[in-house]
Amino acid sequence: METIRVFLIDDHQIILDGIKALLTDVKNIEVVGEASKSNEAIEKIKTTKPDVVITDISMPDISGIELTRIITNEIPGSKVLILSMYTNDEFIFNAIKAGAKGYLHKNTTRKEILEAIYTINNGKEYFNEYISEIMLKGYVKKAQEEEKSHDKKEVVLTNREIEILKHVAEGNSNQEIADKFQISIRTVESHKNHIMQKLELKTTVEMVKYAIKNKIVEI
Repeated sequence: METIRVFLIDDHQIILDGIKALLTDVKNIEVVGEASKSNEAIEKIKTTKPDVVITDISMPDISGIELTRIITNEIPGSKVLILSMYTNDEFIFNAIKAGAKGYLHKNTTRKEILEAIYTINNGKEYFNEYISEIMLKGYVKKAQEEEKSHDKKEVVLTNREIEILKHVAEGNSNQEIADKFQISIRTVESHKNHIMQKLELKTTVEMVKYAIKNKIVEI
């Protein structure tokens, strides 16, 4: 079995020593270097070219997330595994966006660290059940917030704008709408532009679809 070359990054020596101790007796894993600062790590990784880089997020110079982005862009052969005490969904999502292939809480087991290293080295991503649950909750939360935001956008029309939208959806021309409300065609066009801006619509067809979907008109 080919040896997996691992590089360790953490600003606490006791953590570095602990991880090295966990990996020492594993025959097909070799720790090829370590660093306590991100800038130092970048130069060493360029030289050692490890298969897997294990790094914390909280670092004294460049954050682990920014470091992950640099490694992903400049040293693509090295895959990043985040090992951190920070496990809220924002940190996890940002790490993934930066290019991290795995994420573990520092309170993890030797077995999970090894599984993560093997999985990431094989070109796959690794998130244990604990991290996956946090990610799922984060996705659900974001979806709920987006839904609430969308709902708010649907109730900003004035009564006059709703009436204009209704007549547009019913196929009335600008002139017919102007005659109905005894206003100028320019005013009708202005109302239509405001409606499209508020609802983030681009065409009359989209206005009609919105009116039907929200039961402003019946079909």
